[in-house]
Amino acid sequence: MENPFDDTYFMKKALQEAEDAFDKGEIPVGAVIVINDRIIARAHNLTELLNDVTAHAEMQAITAAANFLGGKYLQDCTLYVTLEPCQMCAGALYWSQISKIVYGARDEQRGCIALASKLHPKTVMVGGVLEAESAELLKRFFIQKRNLN
Repeated sequence: MENPFDDTYFMKKALQEAEDAFDKGEIPVGAVIVINDRIIARAHNLTELLNDVTAHAEMQAITAAANFLGGKYLQDCTLYVTLEPCQMCAGALYWSQISKIVYGARDEQRGCIALASKLHPKTVMVGGVLEAESAELLKRFFIQKRNLN
């Protein structure tokens, strides 16, 4: 029997977090961290609410997962995030030693790939999971933002 808990399943959970961010007027990026097919952290951008440029979904999720695990390293964990991590988040993920990063949409200008950010040598990165849905949510947010200003 096939495991129902695949990358698409968990990315849908991250997209739910991104929708929550959208509803709060935050840039709609969502993240979940998983270990052994169990979500141990859920987060979305909180930069507006907290008035904090570091309050990205990934940063919030890293903190929550570390608290859950009782340690700073996220070995054997997978981060699912709707947008490719930025350089700041890639740095935090490097130090967390996360095992795998799965992202939805690319960030061609500010993403860790375009900026050649280093990840931990043992970290595997997979992109494009529910890419269209992730990109569409971001596009809808910025169209709405422009129309309100």
